[in-house]
Amino acid sequence: MKCNTIISASLLFFSMQIFGQVYTDKIVGEKNQELKDSLKVEKYPYALPIWGEKVAQKGYKLPYSAGLSVNYFWQDSEININDLEVGFNNGPMYNLDEIVRFDKSSVEAGAVTIRPDIWLLPFLNIYGILGKANTTTKINAGIWVPDADNNWSQVASFSTKANFNATTVGIGMTPTIGIGGGWLALDMNMSWSDVSALDKPAFSYIFGPRLGKTFKFNKKDENIAFWVGAFRVHISGDTNGNIALSDIFDLDTAQGKVDEGLTKISDNQTKVDNWWNGLTPAQQNNPVNITKHNTANRALERAGTFLTHLDGALSTAETSTIQYSLQKAPKDMWNFITGTQYQYNKHIMFRFEAGFLGTRTQFLGGLQYRFGL
Repeated sequence: MKCNTIISASLLFFSMQIFGQVYTDKIVGEKNQELKDSLKVEKYPYALPIWGEKVAQKGYKLPYSAGLSVNYFWQDSEININDLEVGFNNGPMYNLDEIVRFDKSSVEAGAVTIRPDIWLLPFLNIYGILGKANTTTKINAGIWVPDADNNWSQVASFSTKANFNATTVGIGMTPTIGIGGGWLALDMNMSWSDVSALDKPAFSYIFGPRLGKTFKFNKKDENIAFWVGAFRVHISGDTNGNIALSDIFDLDTAQGKVDEGLTKISDNQTKVDNWWNGLTPAQQNNPVNITKHNTANRALERAGTFLTHLDGALSTAETSTIQYSLQKAPKDMWNFITGTQYQYNKHIMFRFEAGFLGTRTQFLGGLQYRFGL
């Protein structure tokens, strides 16, 4: 068995980190008094943000009100999988949650995104997301069944590294506060990633608070900012899909592994039956033995039913399909982030950000161009 990509196809776990680090900056300090005074009498030339002229005349230096960013985003994140159900050729679905165990499953994604944004208010930036992504889902799992002593053992194993393409769209907003070169930003966005192997787009919600400070250079409008913060991701748990059997199994080895698994299940069933039949009536009425017997029979029946139907599907592998349903979640919802942005002038900015700690690692690099609107 090459893999169980019915699972991998459903695990597109792709979350966009698209915060644009510009903000409204209050001009303070005696050395900036001349600039502050000039802002009080200067007419603000743009329609956005709303109240832009009033805010500028109170001594705040506004960024250009519109921007366009191009970003590259990469992420590798471990995931948890539960409530797995599988069916073949649109037949009955079989719950495998009790007998399938996953070992360090993860999703790696790389994406190029375009992000248009506007400052709707001096403290509120809103933006859109349009991206193309390549994702790789890595799954390591096995089918486990108990014996007569309720000791669980693996009767079949599988691993996969499946690649998918996705199109992502989303919207977001970033409330900010800028005070004397320091700033606080609370970025949040929602995105939907469309993958052909899924019945519906995968939804994710991102929240990324950041606290940073900007350091100015001698050249007008040139600066560099540094920040630290956190990254929290929530993805929709329900995942359903349909995929061709021939896309997910190595047909040269699958049949042998299925036959081997069925043999091990038959051996374990014989051991359980012999153990149960060897008990006295009083021992068979013992609640502990009843629980062990029922658990073993239930798990062996589910594993046997699944492999038997898989065996049948393999006989017509070129036309067979697999349907699946599961619940997925990131292993850790939070991780730490740190980043920097170099502003060449008010038009051009370069940004880099890294996330780590926990079970998620990520990187973002971007170029932003801003203009008045």
